[in-house]
Amino acid sequence: MKFLFDLFPVILFFITLKIAEKTANASLILGKILTTFGIAATVKPNLVPIMLATVAVIIASIIQIVWAKIKYKKVDKTLWMSAILVTVLGSMTLYFQNDAFIKWKPTLLYWIFTTAILAAHWFWQKNIIKTMMGKEVKLPESIWIKLNYAWAIFFASLGCLNLYVAFNFSIDTWASFKLFGTMGLMFVFILTQSLIINQYLIEDK
Repeated sequence: MKFLFDLFPVILFFITLKIAEKTANASLILGKILTTFGIAATVKPNLVPIMLATVAVIIASIIQIVWAKIKYKKVDKTLWMSAILVTVLGSMTLYFQNDAFIKWKPTLLYWIFTTAILAAHWFWQKNIIKTMMGKEVKLPESIWIKLNYAWAIFFASLGCLNLYVAFNFSIDTWASFKLFGTMGLMFVFILTQSLIINQYLIEDK
């Protein structure tokens, strides 16, 4: 359930994009939304689906924040960061009618994660991955350091890969990659990491 909650904005973005591509009056709907916010309503036809999807993801991110506040009494920093990026870059996408802004959002989020992991390790001698997993798993300090760097490299690479797909393939391909490709890569990375960790757990026993 938590997994679906985290993916809610991305899923809604993907669904809205697909529906908008097949909806004849999608441009009229977008025009009304933009006019409401004082934005020029003339949009290139090829940008209509992604701009409607951008509106949907901004709304979904706000709903996510409100729901987390009501349900869990607090909002995770990652959730705040993602919502702020979506709102700012999404608004710029709508105002300037340029999908490049929203395409940068995943990359910036991943690179912020990378920066946070490395900065915490280099400047404050804090291992973020160990902080998150250390209570459940006991590993040698050298392994925690390697895992920390592995996550930093993974997020940095994911950010670069997002840019490559976003600006070299169609919007449809990028949207599919953002939902299914990223999720698949994350699953493979976590599975590989789990297998490595398990070796040390067996040795410890």
